[in-house]
Amino acid sequence: MTTHGHARRLWALDSPTLTVQSETLLYGTSGEITIPVPSFLIEHPKGLVVFDTGLHPDAIEHPDRVYGSELAADLGIGGSKDSRLDRQIEALGYKLSDVTHVISSHGHFDHTGGLFLFPEAKHYFGEGELRYASWPDPIQSFVYRREMLDTVRTLDVREVPGDLDLFGDGAITILATPGHSPGEVSLVVRLHSRTFILTGDAVHLRAALEQEYHFPIDADTASAVRSLRKLKYLRESLDATIWISHDPDDWAEFAHAPGFYE
Repeated sequence: MTTHGHARRLWALDSPTLTVQSETLLYGTSGEITIPVPSFLIEHPKGLVVFDTGLHPDAIEHPDRVYGSELAADLGIGGSKDSRLDRQIEALGYKLSDVTHVISSHGHFDHTGGLFLFPEAKHYFGEGELRYASWPDPIQSFVYRREMLDTVRTLDVREVPGDLDLFGDGAITILATPGHSPGEVSLVVRLHSRTFILTGDAVHLRAALEQEYHFPIDADTASAVRSLRKLKYLRESLDATIWISHDPDDWAEFAHAPGFYE
């Protein structure tokens, strides 16, 4: 019988929010929607892992300074100084230097804003993501920031071809789910109590997953739909729970730090 290792704990770190027009997330909807922008912290016997580093920590209190007044006005950033990623990790009793591995679902500014907090960690992106971030299609150019690329050049970075079992024991698997961007990845986290699939931006809302609707500005819509199906098939085969990072209903349903899963 196949046996697997397990991560010890999973925390969803309390999140700043964005308030955007819902039609930018899913065809056929309208009106404003407030979505979480979370990071996840995972404790494994071989390391402490962060999945996505969210918005730049200073953006909560100073969005114009970080993103410029025009973009900041469209984002509707919410949250408090206690929602900063660095404070969230420290509130759980860890130092930032305790983080050994950082996995970015992709290079968009709301998933990579805290990369600079972890200069000593190993950093992971999906294959092709950093090339695309350097020369994106016009429709996605506003979501890649020069500051992210400058930071990446100072870090220990590797681009992962396909799926990767991070510690070789099946506990944490980087899952290639391209389409939203060329290097979009999700993350399978196998705990003793349950298995989660953290989606990054492979899907934004639960309705999009069930209806297999791609995101309106995905880089490759055909690949995006294939990735949605992959997530659904894995949910069944792994008996896993899909946690959609930006979905407000998922955020309301699942536990947040200091609560955790183990």
